[in-house]
Amino acid sequence: MQAATLNLLAHQGQGGILNFGTPPAFGMKWLIPRLGTFSQAHPDILLNLVTRPKPFDFEAEGLDAAIHYGADDWPGVISHRLIGEEIALICAPAYAERRVLREPRDLRTQVLLQHARRPMWREWLDAHQVHGVNASAGPRFEHMYMIMQAAVAGMGVALLPRILVNDDVGAGRLMMPFEGSFPEPGGLLSRVSRGEASRSQG
Repeated sequence: MQAATLNLLAHQGQGGILNFGTPPAFGMKWLIPRLGTFSQAHPDILLNLVTRPKPFDFEAEGLDAAIHYGADDWPGVISHRLIGEEIALICAPAYAERRVLREPRDLRTQVLLQHARRPMWREWLDAHQVHGVNASAGPRFEHMYMIMQAAVAGMGVALLPRILVNDDVGAGRLMMPFEGSFPEPGGLLSRVSRGEASRSQG
């Protein structure tokens, strides 16, 4: 009843509400900067955006659709793969110059910024045949955008999805000292609940 009342007050009987979920970093760095185009194309739709670092519960949270990192293993929903995930090694330009960061083996003397829930350094180091590095050492951060800001501030070197850092690299706030990126299993998936999909098809 509360949701229906808010919908009525917000739209005065016109348009509707789209409740959409997104990972925090993806929502902040990629999705929100592009929502102006969506609003211009669909001025009658009010978008409610919620963020979670973990899979959403469509039934409990009343979402219409969501984007999430991972494989196609979310029960009770219909998933569509959007993009694969390429992991890029990034740091601030001043950091790379100050700490001498020119090739992968130079990581032996660098500060590795760690994601608290998605450890990726061991796979990256093994793929690039870099030995003698403690892949678990370094300051830990709960969210990707916190790691990104730590890298911009020159605190160390980070591994982040390339789609999230492209704008900062283009603006010169970050750089990729080595060529190439590291493909990680999974990627970005868009998901809708089976109930929502059935109603849209009907």
